[in-house]
Parts: sequence; structure tokens; C-alpha cells
Amino acid sequence: MSGARIDEAIARIEAALARIDAARALPVASEPDPAATAEGSARVTALVNSHEKLREEVADTLRELDAVISELDQ
Repeated sequence: MSGARIDEAIARIEAALARIDAARALPVASEPDPAATAEGSARVTALVNSHEKLREEVADTLRELDAVISELDQ
């Protein structure tokens, strides 16, 4: 290996070591907080329940409209 190639390899190794040191200084992502996960699940459950309630109300309203329309047709 020539001197120039050795110098380039050493420079790349030093750059990699600098990136490793920088990455080591970054905070490590922790496990999800169970309380936050439970809170998120509770919100999803509330949204699902709200959606189902709205679906039922819309279905009831459509049935009422159908009844009104059928009365008008007679």
C-alpha cells in the first residue's frame, strides 16, 4: 500500500471514529412509556366508540327519512 493510500485509509478511520463518538453522545431512545401507550389506546377506543355511535345515529336518521319518504309516496 502506498503512503497516500495509507493516509486516506487512516483519514477514513478517523472520520468513522468521530461519527461513532458523535452517535454515542446522542440520547438513546427508551422503551415506550406504558402509561402513554395505555393513554393512546384509551383515546383510540374512545374514537372507535364515538364513531360507532355516530354510525348508529346516521343509520337511525336514514331509516326515519325512508319512512317519511315512503309516507309521502302514498
